[in-house]
Amino acid sequence: MSSYYCLMAGLPDIALDDSRGAQSVADFKAELAEVLTEADKKLMFYFYLRYDCLNLVKLLKDSSAEISPLGNYSHEQYEDMMTSAREMNFNVHRYPSFLSVFAREFAYNKDKEGYFPEDALLLEYYKYALKCPNRVLREWFEMNLNVTNILTALIAKKYGWNVADYIQGENEVCEMIRNSNARDFGLGLELDYVADLMKIVECEDPVEKEKRIDAFKWLWLEEKTFMDVFSVEAVFAYMCKLEMLERWEKLDVETGRETFRQIIENLRGEARVPDEFKK
Repeated sequence: MSSYYCLMAGLPDIALDDSRGAQSVADFKAELAEVLTEADKKLMFYFYLRYDCLNLVKLLKDSSAEISPLGNYSHEQYEDMMTSAREMNFNVHRYPSFLSVFAREFAYNKDKEGYFPEDALLLEYYKYALKCPNRVLREWFEMNLNVTNILTALIAKKYGWNVADYIQGENEVCEMIRNSNARDFGLGLELDYVADLMKIVECEDPVEKEKRIDAFKWLWLEEKTFMDVFSVEAVFAYMCKLEMLERWEKLDVETGRETFRQIIENLRGEARVPDEFKK
């Protein structure tokens, strides 16, 4: 396994409550292209692939749309992908097959009631990413899918909706959510972060709720890379953190800074599983 001592030692420290001095995701991607091994570039491919999903949906809706440079592919490659899909000429060696399948079926699905192409493709992305050969990256993608489903389920339950209608995926957590009437869907002893999510979902302010979710994910990344700060997993975690900072930089960082500090301290200090779920 490669270690990136010079790269990681030269990066500025970053915090969720302060984006000053942080690189852009695009700049960090360009820097990584020069230093990562070929094996580790294949791992970072999974991070950029989410942007490929967003780009593909944009181009299927509007062939002249502006796309993000953070994807793995060029505009010409997306065109090739869509053309090959229309011609039923799938080449799994060029592109992940789920992208081609989605491109082929888009014309049939786009006008269906309740069809949200971004959500549909994101689910396929997670299914693909869960096969990533790196354990920490695989756990990251699984955690994100689980967090989305758990928060969605908690909100649906709060408003009396049919929880099963809103759960995406087929893993064990999805099945437990669909089949349990327990307050925590029986997940309190399976996942140590369920208690945190149950507190987050009670927040009425949607912006603060998003901040709490990102604070939770930030700490998750720190815990997973604490013992090996020069690994490819640490590189991946740094990229994920830059992405969060870049997203929040578009908002009012100054007013949110103290909120982030308090959220992070609360998450660090609170018990993961409440006593009522340990019985």
